[in-house]
Amino acid sequence: MERLTDAMLAEAGIDVEHHFGGGVYAKDTRIPKGKRLVQHVHPFDHLSVLAVGTVVVEVDGAREVFVGPRCLTIKAGKAHAVEALTDAVWFCIHATSETDPTKVDDAILKG
Repeated sequence: MERLTDAMLAEAGIDVEHHFGGGVYAKDTRIPKGKRLVQHVHPFDHLSVLAVGTVVVEVDGAREVFVGPRCLTIKAGKAHAVEALTDAVWFCIHATSETDPTKVDDAILKG
């Protein structure tokens, strides 16, 4: 699975902010219409919140359209990706003690 750095996402027009508190990490991603977050896998269940917009979420090849606001649970080990059909604000929420934005993906991604 490809891992994209914040700089690579920014170059693609996708803005990311990192929020840490009380053992919880929220990745706040602003996805412009037509952009896609690449497929990836986590070793544990996590929550995703579509705050604004309309997206297609692909989980293990199955695609479903969601309109925000909406909260979803992504199960452990499920390959998933997000494509914005409109400008969207997408949060991924993870339990982790890691608080360094440059290291957090190593703590929450599988493989």
